[in-house]
Amino acid sequence: MAGGWYEDFAVGDVIRSAEGTLSVDDVTAFGRRYDPQPFHTDPEAAAASDFGGLIASGWQLGAFAFRLFMDTEPFAPGASLGSPGLEYLRWRRPVRPGDVLRVEVAVTDKRVSRSKPDRGLIGFDWRTYNGRGEEVMASRSIQIIFLRQIIFPRDSRSA
Repeated sequence: MAGGWYEDFAVGDVIRSAEGTLSVDDVTAFGRRYDPQPFHTDPEAAAASDFGGLIASGWQLGAFAFRLFMDTEPFAPGASLGSPGLEYLRWRRPVRPGDVLRVEVAVTDKRVSRSKPDRGLIGFDWRTYNGRGEEVMASRSIQIIFLRQIIFPRDSRSA
């Protein structure tokens, strides 16, 4: 999918990202700056931890998964109004530098806003997988997206 408005999303749609990886440098730099725990910042200390090696911060994984999703260009320019937040977020398995990651985002529900009928709310269930097909993160978000027919009522894009 590329460049969608509210009307372009259907319950049951699944948006699949390309694959991406985090390097040792990515993991340690993020850890040092935002999540300074030894298993994110120091390979030697991480090796001695319960994780047995360096792992990415869950917060980094969330941002990385969002980037993979956004690289699919799911929203038309100007269509997205952001999100009021996550309903849940679960880190299922550690992510290690070099793990191949991909994201699948399923549309679970949608409705037009009662108070602002020029936009709709879309429920997304997120699943992030490693290269072995293991789920490493799961979350649910709500996205606020403009309706095409309201923004471009006479435009051919509304057909």
